[in-house]
Amino acid sequence: MVSGALEARIHTALDGVYDPEIPVVSIRELGILRDVRISGDTLEVVITPTYSGCPAMEQIGDDIRNALAREHVQVRVVTQLAPAWTTDWITPAARDKLRGYGIAPPSHAAAQPEGLHACGKVLQFRRPTATPPVPCPLCGSDDTTETSHFGSTACKALYRCLACMEPFDHFKPY
Repeated sequence: MVSGALEARIHTALDGVYDPEIPVVSIRELGILRDVRISGDTLEVVITPTYSGCPAMEQIGDDIRNALAREHVQVRVVTQLAPAWTTDWITPAARDKLRGYGIAPPSHAAAQPEGLHACGKVLQFRRPTATPPVPCPLCGSDDTTETSHFGSTACKALYRCLACMEPFDHFKPY
């Protein structure tokens, strides 16, 4: 059992673990941090990658272990692939931070459940038919265009604002 004081220190330490590719948002704010649990005598921190080949996951695991080692807590980092991460898990605060950092946050138009099994399991997903405009995080204009489906990382696309003419990354909605 974890005491209330230790639990608070653990959560504070984890709130200080930032995405190495986007250093203005924490792994909790991005929705990568899925759970903190006790398994026997071991603290487990469960994380889900933004996509299955995310190269930052090893660094994130190391950062979690280092943050908790400073609190004298031994931890096992568990990578959980299901359910798959979705941009809908990004907090509103993180969306604002992304925008302030020059990255257009994703819309909430990721795939939506279309059919549910009686147990509540999603049977299939429906992708939105219309792509909403991607506002420029620098000037706010909706007059933008995708110049490359791959930006600085695989989870982002490269866009250009036709109003201010500046390039910017857009976090792809998943």
